[in-house]
Amino acid sequence: MDANTGTILYGKEADTKRYPASITKVMTALLAVENCKMSDVITYSNAAVNGIEAGSSTAGINVGAKLTVEDSLYALMLVSANEAAAAIAEHISGSTTEFAKLMTKRAKELGCTNTQFKNPHGLPNEEHYTTAHDMGLILKEAMKHEEFRKISGTISYTLKKSDTLKDTLELWNHAKILRENSDYYYKYAEGAKTGFTQVALNTLSLIHI
Repeated sequence: MDANTGTILYGKEADTKRYPASITKVMTALLAVENCKMSDVITYSNAAVNGIEAGSSTAGINVGAKLTVEDSLYALMLVSANEAAAAIAEHISGSTTEFAKLMTKRAKELGCTNTQFKNPHGLPNEEHYTTAHDMGLILKEAMKHEEFRKISGTISYTLKKSDTLKDTLELWNHAKILRENSDYYYKYAEGAKTGFTQVALNTLSLIHI
């Protein structure tokens, strides 16, 4: 999809409903940049940190940590931190359930016709789905924001230990397509969000220069 005009350059089963896995977080990030200041502070609740599926993607952020929205977005987009997704959702809507309603509402406003979100991170839920076309519309909107473009294209970022964050956390972007030393490197990629679950398998949302 051409990001400026919305013109579809190529499509394959573009309107087939599929499970998005962690590219769901593109919508979570979009709502964060639309509804928050980057300097706003998020407190990580027990529900956000421990309410995610065991063994799923995490940055290792502890309960009680106070991070800015900007730091939380780096955790969300680089290492696909599910606790960051939940914390952002709680910060904006009070709960992940209410935030998912906001996600679906915003998707419809953008013209999405086959999208329904049930959580902010993309962990498996049979009622959580989208299409390639709809994800294109969501990414197109997210790309309008400089903060999103910058964060999604960042290779590494450090969350520094503080009074509330117990450890310094090094975040490395999961999108190997952005890394020059990777076999998957693609020099025209400006930003990316990857996803994987056993149900969805591999998913990718890519910003192409």
